[in-house]
Amino acid sequence: MESDEIQLGRYRHYKRKEYTVLGIARHSETDEMMVLYRPEYGERNLWVRPQTMFFEDVTVSGTSIPRFEYLGPAESEEK
Repeated sequence: MESDEIQLGRYRHYKRKEYTVLGIARHSETDEMMVLYRPEYGERNLWVRPQTMFFEDVTVSGTSIPRFEYLGPAESEEK
């Protein structure tokens, strides 16, 4: 997936918690593309995860599913 194809907004992790993707960044040392996101629970600190890992499939009970599923625009974008 190219960085210009990534939709910003709300995602649900396969473990069912929701997150907001805020942007895409490039690692300064490796040029690896990273996803900047924030959990919609707890302290809501910012996190980054490699883009390839963010959008990969995981196997749960023998079934391959997306690690994160797109839900729609961030709540602030809906208004």
